[in-house]
Amino acid sequence: MLRAQADGFQTLGSPDEAAWAELVVFALPDAAHALACPPYLTAMADGSVAGFLHGFSVHFGLVTPPDRIGCALVAPKGPGTALRERYEQGTGIPCLLAVHAQAALVDHTRRVAHRWADAIGCARAGIVETSFKDETETDLFGEQAVLCGGLLALIRAAYETLVEAGYPPLLAYTECCHEVKQIGDLICERGLAGMAQAISPTARFGAMEASARLDDGALRTQMRALLRSVQDGSFAARLSRDAEKGSPALRTFENALERHPMEHQGERLRAMLPWLRVPNQSRSNADAADTQ
Repeated sequence: MLRAQADGFQTLGSPDEAAWAELVVFALPDAAHALACPPYLTAMADGSVAGFLHGFSVHFGLVTPPDRIGCALVAPKGPGTALRERYEQGTGIPCLLAVHAQAALVDHTRRVAHRWADAIGCARAGIVETSFKDETETDLFGEQAVLCGGLLALIRAAYETLVEAGYPPLLAYTECCHEVKQIGDLICERGLAGMAQAISPTARFGAMEASARLDDGALRTQMRALLRSVQDGSFAARLSRDAEKGSPALRTFENALERHPMEHQGERLRAMLPWLRVPNQSRSNADAADTQ
């Protein structure tokens, strides 16, 4: 709440104040929904709309919106910082949109959701309609298999392989981590084939051989296991249990990342690139603001 006030947002003093709103957006971490959302959902007026940025808590039953209100999902496909930057530039990033409501409220809820998506700039880029289920399960899988978990594991393993072989750590970091953005930008702008056409013939040949070698049966088995864990709710259950205990597993993971030698190499490289510098705010300070 303190962080929202510092950023200039008008915060609700009590759940009863949600009664006047046509749309109440729950922009909170998934693990906080079960505790924070129900009082506001109960207070909301008939026909109003509860908005979510991710379908997790509704799909897995952590919150159950009453039938007398609509439930909408607007999920920008990118971080909040990028969403705001594009908005200020007069553009936007695509979003997924879903409706979860009784038949009588579906059309109204969809109209409210489209107005919401338009207001944050997503309509300038594209709105893709989906369901709470599909958004939740594909988002969780994508984060784990590629965007966060998979990419992190691949970068870390490649860095450690080079360092173990005697190569300079800064060189290893530059090759295995820093250049990921350039390739990611090419894929985003041109697709996989366009990326391959933009890189050197040597890089293309290496991509051909390495992708076939890394994409083996073991990788596909792990991918399917990750997806099953999302689909059957066991990932959601583990997340909830860890959150109830104060997130000890997550803290251990974050601390290990902070202590990894790669972090020092990243600091060295970013010091050479002043345009990459961002305000330095410790995680503990950010967490304190989020939890008050």
